[in-house]
Amino acid sequence: MFKKVQEANLAPVKTLLLSAIVGALAGFVGVLFEKSVSWVIHFRQEDLKQFISNPYVLAIVTLIFSFVIAMLGYYLVKKFSPESGGSGIPEIEGAMIDIRPVRWWRVLPVKFLASIGTLGSGMVLGREGPTVQLGANIGQLVNDVSRTKDPESRHTLLATGAAAGLTAAFNAPLAGILFIIEEMRPQFKYSLISIKAIFIGVIMSCIVFRLFNGEGGIIHIGKFSSAPLNTLWLYLILGMSFGVLGAIFNKLLFYVQTHFQNFYQNKTSRFILTGGVIGGLCGLLALIVPEITGGGFDLIPALSSGQYSLIALLIFFVLRIITSIVSFASGAPGGIFAPTLALGTLFGSAFGLIANMLFPEYHIEVGTFAIAGMGALFAATVRAPLTGIVLVLEMTDNYQLILPMIITCLGATMLAQLLGGRPIYTVLLERILQRSENKDNTENKTQADENKNENKNAEKTV
Repeated sequence: MFKKVQEANLAPVKTLLLSAIVGALAGFVGVLFEKSVSWVIHFRQEDLKQFISNPYVLAIVTLIFSFVIAMLGYYLVKKFSPESGGSGIPEIEGAMIDIRPVRWWRVLPVKFLASIGTLGSGMVLGREGPTVQLGANIGQLVNDVSRTKDPESRHTLLATGAAAGLTAAFNAPLAGILFIIEEMRPQFKYSLISIKAIFIGVIMSCIVFRLFNGEGGIIHIGKFSSAPLNTLWLYLILGMSFGVLGAIFNKLLFYVQTHFQNFYQNKTSRFILTGGVIGGLCGLLALIVPEITGGGFDLIPALSSGQYSLIALLIFFVLRIITSIVSFASGAPGGIFAPTLALGTLFGSAFGLIANMLFPEYHIEVGTFAIAGMGALFAATVRAPLTGIVLVLEMTDNYQLILPMIITCLGATMLAQLLGGRPIYTVLLERILQRSENKDNTENKTQADENKNENKNAEKTV
């Protein structure tokens, strides 16, 4: 038996043990990140009001505070770690197929601190993108510290960290697993060991999260009754509407992102000042119209309970699309998951109110359409319907709505695909690679011009 143990290949066992460490660390960092962001937001929204009673002075102080911390986040990204900008998920997808580097020694501190600045300022961003990138970089860190040379183990630990990071953001272990299998399927190298490792990492991350935050869903909206069979066709219509909206949302996002890049012209001052202005305005808007700023998790319970009129929902939907696209397209470190979930809830609530007016005999609960819509826009933009369905069900603890959720998300994904749109993270990765290639070409051209000038000067001297 001792000889058999000596002869056995212990690499898979080592990988599984390392995946448990990665999951626990990713869960702890995710919880620490969430607590830090919440503290900054609470300070901006509540503590400043206790110190400042004059509303005009409060508005000025809030504007300056949000401006400074957002600008700090943009500065850290531009100066020390450009790959920490945006959600970070395309960077991890590129790293999993070895076309993007993973520099954990600078990404971990910069992504953590910079995202606290941008999310804390009130910008319309989610914390899931940062936690996914942080988790994957922790996977690379553990791989390097353990001196694991096997490329398969490195790939597995990257995927495990990403799944654990998503789990730590939403307390959604199944969604973390499905995100890797479904959204990252072109990059994920499926094997029995890699699947086991992801399961172990997600379990450890979820345990750590629940030790600090409890076991319930992170969005408390109560329980809704199951959708009657005669109303299911309405969820298909809702899903198809989201298919159109998802394709438009992606195109608008890429259009605005292109204009931001053209405006920056790779100038640090423009990038940092733009971030400060956007963050400052979002912080100011949070005092006036809080519904159109922030990640949106605080808004979702109110939407599901039907506290807003149809006109208010549609106005908030349009305004929140603008703030979401501007915040994310500017290059701020932060995710797009949470903003799309809030947008989906807004439109789903509005659709539910309209359906209730048109078909009063159905006795529709508006909250069921809000929950169905929550995952539909995500499914249409990211093209990961299973992840969207499970993510929403785990966050809201309304598993009885799985059938309308499936119908809505499937309808959204199919129509978005028919309209010719592409998954958002795929296009973002292509844009990152294109900018990197253009930068390399520019640097090579500059170096060639410098060499040419040096040769001319040498010839003149001779």
